[in-house]
Amino acid sequence: MVFPVWTLCFLIGCVAGLRSLMAPAIICAAAYLGWVHLGGTPLGFLDHKVTLVIFTILAIGELAVDKLPSTPPRTAPPALIARIVMGALAGAAMAVGRGAGLGMGALLGAVAAGAVAFAGYYIRRGLVKQTRLPDVAVAVLEDLLTISGGLFVVSRL
Repeated sequence: MVFPVWTLCFLIGCVAGLRSLMAPAIICAAAYLGWVHLGGTPLGFLDHKVTLVIFTILAIGELAVDKLPSTPPRTAPPALIARIVMGALAGAAMAVGRGAGLGMGALLGAVAAGAVAFAGYYIRRGLVKQTRLPDVAVAVLEDLLTISGGLFVVSRL
């Protein structure tokens, strides 16, 4: 199934809205695997092994930190800004990887990340309350959805 490039930009932004660093880590992995071609573009730095390692380590760290009770909500300004910026970066990379405009991809990724940051926060909070599951269990399910969703999106390039 072929998805329009703008849909993919929006969807990778959704990934950033759930886990800010997962989206660029997945983009870097896709570039490393040759699924997205960023060489010779302004986002060519995402197509380097060092960048892949850095974003992967940061994404794994984010997965761990998210489970700590002291972690502020994703809707707090620093976390929300990071999600929007990473969504813009990932959306732009998806667009450039498909030969489309960087600006529109960045805009769609940023908007999706901001919206999904709030949606994800309220959905997770509601699931914990309604199901009485521990927050960490719901967070792990969210992690799995984020990772698999991100891999699905980049595999459509």
